[in-house]
Amino acid sequence: MTALPFDSIYAHGFIRIAVCTPRVAIAVPRINAERTLELAHRAAESKAVLALFPELGLSGYSIDDLVQQDALLNGVESAIAELLDKSRTLPAMLVVGAPLRHEGRLFNCALALLRGELLAVVPKTYLPNYREFYEKRQFTAASMAVTDTATVAGQRAPFGNDLILVAGNHPDFSMHIEICEDVWVPLPPSTEAALAGATVLTNLSASDVTIGKADYRRLLCTSQSAKCIAAYVYSAAGYGESTTDLAWDGHAMICENGEVLAESQRFGHGNKLIVADVDLDRVRQERMRTTSFSDCVQLNRERAARFRRVRFELGLPPGPVPLEREVERFPYVPADPATLDARCREVYEIQVQGLARRMEATGIDKLVIGVSGGLDSTQALIVAAKAADRLKLPRTHVLGYTLPGFGTSGRTHANAVRLMRALGISDGEIDIRPSAMQMFRDIDHPYSRNEQVYDVTFENVQAGERTSHLFRLANLHGALVVGTSDLSELALGYATYGVGDHMSHYAVNASVPKTLIRHVIRWVTQTGEFDEAAVAVLKDVLATDVGPELIPQGQGIAQRAEAIVGPYELQDFNLYYLSRFGYGPAKVAFLAEHAWSDAETGTWPATIPPAERHQYDLATIVHWLSVFLKRFFESSQFKRSALPNGPKVGSGGSLSPRADWRAPSDARADVWLEELRRRIP
Repeated sequence: MTALPFDSIYAHGFIRIAVCTPRVAIAVPRINAERTLELAHRAAESKAVLALFPELGLSGYSIDDLVQQDALLNGVESAIAELLDKSRTLPAMLVVGAPLRHEGRLFNCALALLRGELLAVVPKTYLPNYREFYEKRQFTAASMAVTDTATVAGQRAPFGNDLILVAGNHPDFSMHIEICEDVWVPLPPSTEAALAGATVLTNLSASDVTIGKADYRRLLCTSQSAKCIAAYVYSAAGYGESTTDLAWDGHAMICENGEVLAESQRFGHGNKLIVADVDLDRVRQERMRTTSFSDCVQLNRERAARFRRVRFELGLPPGPVPLEREVERFPYVPADPATLDARCREVYEIQVQGLARRMEATGIDKLVIGVSGGLDSTQALIVAAKAADRLKLPRTHVLGYTLPGFGTSGRTHANAVRLMRALGISDGEIDIRPSAMQMFRDIDHPYSRNEQVYDVTFENVQAGERTSHLFRLANLHGALVVGTSDLSELALGYATYGVGDHMSHYAVNASVPKTLIRHVIRWVTQTGEFDEAAVAVLKDVLATDVGPELIPQGQGIAQRAEAIVGPYELQDFNLYYLSRFGYGPAKVAFLAEHAWSDAETGTWPATIPPAERHQYDLATIVHWLSVFLKRFFESSQFKRSALPNGPKVGSGGSLSPRADWRAPSDARADVWLEELRRRIP
């Protein structure tokens, strides 16, 4: 895979799959073979390596007793021979459905064809014999087969429902085939195949359509892909099947880990094809992390061990193959408005409930919080106010303090004061400059001698003074200190360790990334949670640059955090794919370029105004990714190893050593940086 170019999906663990629903010619295998080839060529032109077709597609499914006629079966075998011959130059594997004579009996089969070779023949395991289906009238079930090979159109191939097709040149591609009813039973063959290592589960189906059945199919396919931690690829019979008593909608789906990547427009008249790029790295990583999946493999090892492997080489297309799959710029922030609304509400409620429960558990009914007028302290403050409401405490039990230092701007200070008063909490102010100056004198810092030295000590003395005051205020008033630092800052180590913004009694923002905090605050402004005065301040906070305000520069903000650690929107992207999925840095850069290279493409959350819709070229992406790798893997873990308690809000969304992330504080980032340098053109 390393020989493939950086700008090919096949260099990054993806495969492109096509699902085809040809217009069927009832009992005319020659025409069905022609239409299959037409769609196979379209699939190959799209750079797909797998094309899946419906059940009994070479004969038609709804032919009833005609399927037992030798003339038809001879025609099917001739059609298979034609497909084998005319697919020799096609790089894509074809999986087609056909009735086949074997051992003097008739089987409903799927055939895997690749470049003129018959790789495998898979008979249907479960034959429906109820309602409108009477397959046992014509067919024999897979379990009744005696031999494990079959000869079709002059080629001998493995035969059975115990086959997994393994690609030697794409280590994560292992495919299993089942047919229609097989997925409707309590223990589908694909479940056993997944436990045996299959990552791509395919289903050739007929499946007539009735009211509501499409929804049930979708539920079956998505749930099977989720439970098996796999891709599930489904193709149902469509136009051309007999409508004597049934109707057919040509339903096609490609699912991955519980999500629908692509779905056909049902009830089409012609030959139809859908395509999706499946992330097999994600499948592998999820299985590796989900220990219960491994436990299930162990408990069912005898079933898993029965599968035979069929080795082959995928026809990986050379040259660039751009990703044809939407990658959200903001993985923590859904672009869909309804989903975003639900996400923000849930995050907010988790934070409020977590803080309220901690207050109840400790018997402490007051909170102390430092309010800077920035995003993080604003979010923590509105959570604190709502926690007080939830416990039916007066909001004056929230003790807010502005703690101006040498770099505090007039705008953020004014917003902090206005917000506290609008929310009706207790508001106070302590100027930390005198105590900071005393510290400078005590440690003989150059600033105490009027030298303009603004080093890390200058910054951390102020951060430490703020936190020290807050903890002593908590002692004085019998309160808990509410932490404000967010997930993005913890990932980048952009927090002052110990006596600094790193520490608190309860860190409500600890698993909420910066990009999501911004959207939760936007959501709060639109929900009527607070009055107009508070909403006006919240909107101004959203419009203010993010910065620690520790270095003086007139009345402006001298430091922009993003100039130091990188754009949070990029770094949150990097955090998500590196920590949640464990992807290599080259793949993260590939995904980031796809998502961020053009602001005019893809879907943006509606809450982001056009002026804030940025784009980044690959060089910029790689630069900030390198910064992330150094800070995340090499220099910041000791801070994350000593985090205070805080509620986890999302799957994979915590860096607490008690939750999702455990790592040594002495690691180096060499292997990640070396891969990035080696793989990026």
